[in-house]
Amino acid sequence: MLCIYHESTDPFFNVATDEYILKHLQEDCFMLWRNDNAIIVGQYQNTLAEINYDYVKEHNIAVVRRLSGGGAVYHDLGNLNFSFTETGKDSSLSDFEKFTKPIIDVIRELGVDAKFEGKNDLMIEGKKFSGNAAHIHKNKILHHGTILFSSEMRNVSEALRINPVKYVDKAVKSIPKRVTNVSEHLKQPISLEAFTKKLMNHVLANYPGARLYEFTAEDIKQIQKLRDEKYSTYEWNFGKSPEYNFKKAIRTQGGVLEMNLEVKNGAIEKLKIFGDFFSEKGIEEIESALQNILHEEQAIRTALAPFQIEKHFKNISEDDLVAAMF
Repeated sequence: MLCIYHESTDPFFNVATDEYILKHLQEDCFMLWRNDNAIIVGQYQNTLAEINYDYVKEHNIAVVRRLSGGGAVYHDLGNLNFSFTETGKDSSLSDFEKFTKPIIDVIRELGVDAKFEGKNDLMIEGKKFSGNAAHIHKNKILHHGTILFSSEMRNVSEALRINPVKYVDKAVKSIPKRVTNVSEHLKQPISLEAFTKKLMNHVLANYPGARLYEFTAEDIKQIQKLRDEKYSTYEWNFGKSPEYNFKKAIRTQGGVLEMNLEVKNGAIEKLKIFGDFFSEKGIEEIESALQNILHEEQAIRTALAPFQIEKHFKNISEDDLVAAMF
């Protein structure tokens, strides 16, 4: 087994790395890695329905769709991620308890009663500190999970707090649970770096043939290509979202503005604007210009650029229109 300390904190690069070790490294792998501020959504989720868009934008939080299913999770540098890849028979691959056992063992060695509960969660005193997901490719599995060690809990809750009235869709929804940091339960404090080393040493000592591995220049080149062409694109992170309806009303200086959207494959198929505002030239041209545009801020602003918004929406700005669409 190849054991990898992955130094990058770029969320797009790191999620690409998971796919790379699954599909291109022949040996089984264990990898420890961290992301800078990011929301990682499950493969089958409606991205915009999982995030607090305004908070994510304000705090420059990356949003990345991963290869595996399951719910959305928030990552920061206080969260340690782990990945296993393993070759085997399809029926024996998806064993969440097996892949999370090293995590539980190490935390229990530190005097904390960690447990596997439900279908994919690790818990301490009834609170979740690790969510897990898996993806099978041919006869190989990628199992990866989070370990909340010293994350900023306010950011976790705010980034994933969405208005449930905005979206109506058939996507798989994340189910909020009470969460906790491992560090809050330690009798003797240790740093995240020390915890990371302890976990890696445990795997090196307990898996036959386990040895440290560093990515080659060719590995990094291929991961970067996957990052740039797939994981950093709007089409992958947002465009794969299922068909959904979106509705939002806001108060502006010009009155109430309500947006109603039907979105498919990331693009606005239908749009209707309501409100008690006044208009000099009517709003039909704006509605028409926004149809078949990606439900993405820059694409919307580009479509609105040719118009004098004040002529169509008295005392309502382009920023107001955009704000009503997310």
